[in-house]
Amino acid sequence: MRICAVTGSRADWGLLKPVLMRLRASTASMQLVVTGSHLDTRFGHTVDDIRADGFTPDRQVTLDLEGDDPCAVAKAMGRAVGGIAEALHSLQPDILVVLGDRYEIFAAAQAALLLRIPVAHIAGGDITEGAFDDAIRHAISKLSHLHFTTNAEAGRRVLQLGEASSRVFISGSPGIDALIGTPRWDRQQLQRHIGFSLRRRNLAITFHPVTLDDTEPEAQIAPLLAALEAMDDTTGLIFTGANADNGGQRINRLLRDFAGTHDNACFCVSLGQAGYYSLVEQADLVVGNSSSGLYEAPSLHTPTLDIGTRQQGRLRGPSVLHAENEHIAIGRMIESILRDPPQDFSNPYGDGVASRRIADVLLAIDDPRQLLIKHFVEAN
Repeated sequence: MRICAVTGSRADWGLLKPVLMRLRASTASMQLVVTGSHLDTRFGHTVDDIRADGFTPDRQVTLDLEGDDPCAVAKAMGRAVGGIAEALHSLQPDILVVLGDRYEIFAAAQAALLLRIPVAHIAGGDITEGAFDDAIRHAISKLSHLHFTTNAEAGRRVLQLGEASSRVFISGSPGIDALIGTPRWDRQQLQRHIGFSLRRRNLAITFHPVTLDDTEPEAQIAPLLAALEAMDDTTGLIFTGANADNGGQRINRLLRDFAGTHDNACFCVSLGQAGYYSLVEQADLVVGNSSSGLYEAPSLHTPTLDIGTRQQGRLRGPSVLHAENEHIAIGRMIESILRDPPQDFSNPYGDGVASRRIADVLLAIDDPRQLLIKHFVEAN
């Protein structure tokens, strides 16, 4: 059986990799299509990380993202549909594996629909009310034929979409598998790789555009930067880059400017999986609005301060705290958590064997084309 995966950014690659490694070790024939910010130097050209992980892309689909305004992103999504359709037509996979909620992945699911390739979707059913990713995620679920959810609540929501229970599997997040299987750097290695001396206290900071917010990206991140401005030199501020979403490049420019004028700050457009996990593990606090603060940080025993509405509605463990996107609230919560950090790091997103569960289901399929016909299941 030919199993193809599409990856569009560092965010989905880190979660997909353990699944693909398990599939590659089986009798299946693995194919990989790489697109999106992986091929863009402005976002770290992370296709190099994919190769370093031992994977060779079978096809690369360049999107030529001209900017980060809504029209430019919509045009890039259109190019993604066409480019990925050509790649899938050439590769002729029996099933397509996708993860998450980004527009590149939505494009892949659309292409597969018209090419009559069944889709297995990982991480459907979650809720992130502050971003259009929420609608994209649910749309991908309706375009998919197998569903692997990170938690039981998400599985229930996929069933609410009319999907058959026989096709919905609560696997947990493969990101936990990736974290467990990734060797991490010690303090000296981390400092050498990021070119920055860690301080007595350190914050790992990632802030993505809140794509359903009417305010401009600069205004979205201004409260966080104002709160960080008040931090003294004993607190290290390590920023990682925003996604290639509407306004992502504008946020990254502000982060570079902030790091360039503050000795206690640095900006890393992309750290790679080992680097990011190492940073989170050694940080005193994860700050921002990235899903990694909810998914992976608890398993590294690092508390998270989630800011604003981007992740609103997503399941979170007891070590994930919240602040409104207002600089005084953010500053107070940072100091409160650093002074009295949570002690319960239980993680609601799985036990580290999600990739095995997903691979076992995929490899047991006798005839993938029988998955193409779906029946809408009415609510009881």
